[in-house]
Amino acid sequence: MSVQRPLQALTKRATPSQSLTLQYRTRQPHRSLASVVPPVTQSHVGRQGPTAMVFMNMGGPSSTDQVGDFLSRLFADGDLIPLGPLQNYLGPLISRRRTPKIKKQYAEIGGGSPIRKWSEYQAEEMCKILDQTNPETAPHKPYVAFRYASPLTEEMYTRLLEDGFGKGRGGRAVAFTQYPQYSCSTTGSSLNDLWKVRNRLESPSRNQNLSAAEAEGSIRWSVIDRWPTHPGLIEAFAENITAKLETYPEEMRDSVVLLYSAHSLPMSVVNRGDPYPAEVAATVWAVQQKLGFRNPYRLCWQSQVGPSAWLGAQTSDTVNNFVKQGQKDLVLIPIAFTSDHIETLFEIDKEVIHEADQLGAEGRVRRAESLNGSPTFIKALADLAGSHLKNNEVCSRQMGLRCPGCKNEKCLQQKKFFMGQGAQDNAAVTL
Repeated sequence: MSVQRPLQALTKRATPSQSLTLQYRTRQPHRSLASVVPPVTQSHVGRQGPTAMVFMNMGGPSSTDQVGDFLSRLFADGDLIPLGPLQNYLGPLISRRRTPKIKKQYAEIGGGSPIRKWSEYQAEEMCKILDQTNPETAPHKPYVAFRYASPLTEEMYTRLLEDGFGKGRGGRAVAFTQYPQYSCSTTGSSLNDLWKVRNRLESPSRNQNLSAAEAEGSIRWSVIDRWPTHPGLIEAFAENITAKLETYPEEMRDSVVLLYSAHSLPMSVVNRGDPYPAEVAATVWAVQQKLGFRNPYRLCWQSQVGPSAWLGAQTSDTVNNFVKQGQKDLVLIPIAFTSDHIETLFEIDKEVIHEADQLGAEGRVRRAESLNGSPTFIKALADLAGSHLKNNEVCSRQMGLRCPGCKNEKCLQQKKFFMGQGAQDNAAVTL
C-alpha cells in the first residue's frame, strides 16, 4: 500500500519552496504529507503555518429549537442509521415523531447540548499548546465541524476560505476526529461529508467558477482518523475513573464493577466488518491495564434506535440485571465520548442511574466524569496532533482498508482522496 508519487499537477506552478508533495514511507505507521503552499495569512512565526485544526464530531443542538433539524440530518444519514432504500421516507418520519420527546430530554439537561462548548474549548486549548510545541506550523487555528448540528461541515469550510486558506493560497488543514475509535458510521460519515463539501467548493470538476490558480492552490488535508489507545487518552480516562472510585468506602473500592459504555451500532454495520467494536474494546483493555486490573469490568452499549438488531448488551439492561442480582456498586464510564452530551447527561444520568435507584441501588450506581476540560485530555490532544504535524502524516495505515463487506462507492472515493488527494493509485485502497 506504500507509494511515492509527486503531485505534479499541483506543483507545476509552485516555487521549489512551495512545492506540494505527498510522501508515502514504508515501514512507518502513518502516511506522510510534505510542506504545503502557505496561505497569504501566513505568520512569520511558522514556516509552514498557519495550520487549521478541525475537530470533527456528531454535534448536538445548542437549543431545543434546533432539535428538529438535528434529528432530520441524523436520520437522513445512511452511514449512521442505515434504513435501506426507504431512508428518504423513513428518516423524516422517524425524526418528526421523535422530536417532541427529544426536545423534552434536552430541556432537562439545560436546554441544549454542551458538546459545542466543550469542542470549541478543547480545540482552542489544544492550539495554544501546539503554538508552543510546534512553532514551525504555527499559528494553529481551531475549527469545529459537526455532522448534524451547527457549525456544520460546510459552515466550517466557508470559514476556512474566508480566513485565508484555499482559493489559490493553499494551506494545510488537519481533520481531527473526536471519535477516538473509528467507525464508518461516525468518523467515516464525517469524512464523507467533508469530502463532499470540499469537492463542491474546491474541485474544478464540480465548481466551474474556480480559476486554474484557485484549483491548484486548494487546501491540503490530512487526517487523524483514530486514536483508541493513545497513552494520554488512556491516562485521562483512568484519572476520572479513579476519582469516582474514591467516592466509595476504601474497603469496598476494588469490588466496584466498572461498566464501560459506548454508543451501539446496528448489527448490519458490525457484520459488514466495521472496526469500531474492536477499537472500543482496545480502549477498554488499555484503561484496565492502566488501572492495574483492580476492578471487575464489562463493556456494554447504549443508544439503540429502532427495532432492528443492534450491538449489545445494552447498558440499561446490564445495570438493571446487576442491581437485581445484588451488585449495586457500579461505575459507568462513557468510553467512546470525549465530552458530555445527551447520551451522558440524560440517557445515563437521568434514565439508567435513576432506574437503578428505583430498583434499590441506593445511589451506589455512579458515572465517571466525561473528559470535557480535563487538562490531561487536552494535553493528549496536543501530543497526538503535534506528532501528526511533525511527522508530516497524511493518515493512519488503517485508513485505506475498507470494511470487508463495504459496497459504498462514496466511501471508496473519500478514502482515495484523503490518502492522496486524488493522485494515488487505486491499489492503495482496498477495493
